[in-house]
Amino acid sequence: MSRADLRKDPHDVAAMFDGVARRYDLTNTVLTAGQDRRWRRLTREALDLRPGERVLDLAAGTAVSTVELSRSGAWCVAADFSLGMLRAGAERAVPKVAADALHLPFADGAFDAATISFGLRNVTDPDAALRELARVTRPGGRLVVCEFGRPTWAPFRAAYYAGLERVLPAVARQVSSNPEAYSYLGESIRDWSPQPELARRIAAAGWTQVAWRNLAIGAVALHRARRA
Repeated sequence: MSRADLRKDPHDVAAMFDGVARRYDLTNTVLTAGQDRRWRRLTREALDLRPGERVLDLAAGTAVSTVELSRSGAWCVAADFSLGMLRAGAERAVPKVAADALHLPFADGAFDAATISFGLRNVTDPDAALRELARVTRPGGRLVVCEFGRPTWAPFRAAYYAGLERVLPAVARQVSSNPEAYSYLGESIRDWSPQPELARRIAAAGWTQVAWRNLAIGAVALHRARRA
């Protein structure tokens, strides 16, 4: 079994996601009590996509999120640096590209919109990744970052962090193909930027009109922005 640590060495993180790929979608659905489907739908709606628009789904994993985005009629490409994840989603009929978030293989302004869900915190340099997303998005284009956040209600926050430490690994041992990886994933959630800080980081990377919407009492947040 493989897990990464909070230094986020790209090879370790990629190997870890290769290890969870086989049952990744099932594990997410179990751990979120099915809320992952709702979050994908809300991400699509927040992007306000139009038929024919070009959309980058970064850190797309098995491309289940890309399929949801493509329901809008937009042309959507799944990009991820874990080949194991892309192979696990091979049957999903959307374009797939192996890509490093810090060096995206796309031209400047290639996309009308871009999104990254639950992947930004796993990048070695999230600020550089946000700048790369800005580079490949046309001026006026949209960004949605769906990511774990800091719960806004203190009693729930305490229970939530306790669950990350105890419940998440226990559930992962029952359903994941690489349960050890979920110890890192819990640590990365606790270590991640709260919503106001992430909003500042998005704005500093060249995005404007940054706002967020809390989901699950702030345990997850949808950040929206436009390319300057």
